[in-house]
Amino acid sequence: MRVVRVLLSAVLLGAGANAHAAGDDAEDWQLFGRVLSLVQSFARIAAESPDPQAMQKGIDSMISGRNAEANRLAGELLDGMFEDMPPQYKGTVAAIARDFAVVARREQARAAERGEPILIERTLQARKDLHAMGLRYHDAAQFFDAVRRDDALAVELFVLGRGVNLAARDSAGRSAVEIARRSGNAAIVRLLETAG
Repeated sequence: MRVVRVLLSAVLLGAGANAHAAGDDAEDWQLFGRVLSLVQSFARIAAESPDPQAMQKGIDSMISGRNAEANRLAGELLDGMFEDMPPQYKGTVAAIARDFAVVARREQARAAERGEPILIERTLQARKDLHAMGLRYHDAAQFFDAVRRDDALAVELFVLGRGVNLAARDSAGRSAVEIARRSGNAAIVRLLETAG
C-alpha cells in the first residue's frame, strides 16, 4: 500500500506542477483532472471498504487491470500524457508504470502473507473484548489469573491483545505455560507455546 501512496503522490505532484506551470492551459488542466479522477478511485475504495482485506482486494483489482472504471481513467490519463511525448520516451514511461504495478502487487502480497492488516485488526478487537470483560490487555496479573482459572478465552485474548509478556514469570517464579501444565489445561499450554 505504501508504494501505491508514493506513486499516487508523485503523479499528483507531477501533474499539479505541470498544470501550475502551464497557467490556464486547458489541456494541462484536463490532464490534471484525469489524475484526480484516478486518485479519487483509489481513495473511494479505501473509504468504502468495510475492512482492510476488502480494501486490499479492491486496490489489487485496480492495479492488476481488473477494474473497468480504473482502466478507463488510466487509459485517458496515459493518452493525455503520451499525446505530445516524443516516441522514444513512450516505451520507457510504459515500462516504469508496469514496474510500479508489479512492485505494488508484490508489496501487497507480502503484507497479506505477514497478515499485517488482519493482525492489527485482531489485536484491536482482542483489546476491546478484554475491556468488555473488565480486564486490561496489558495487566500481567490479570493474565496470570486467567491462566490459573483455566479461562482459555481470556488467555487467547491476552495473547492476541499483545499487551503482556508471555515469557514473564509470576510472583512465585512460574511462567504461564508452567501454570497451565500444572493445572493440566492442554489447550492453554498449546496456545501459549504456539504464541510464544
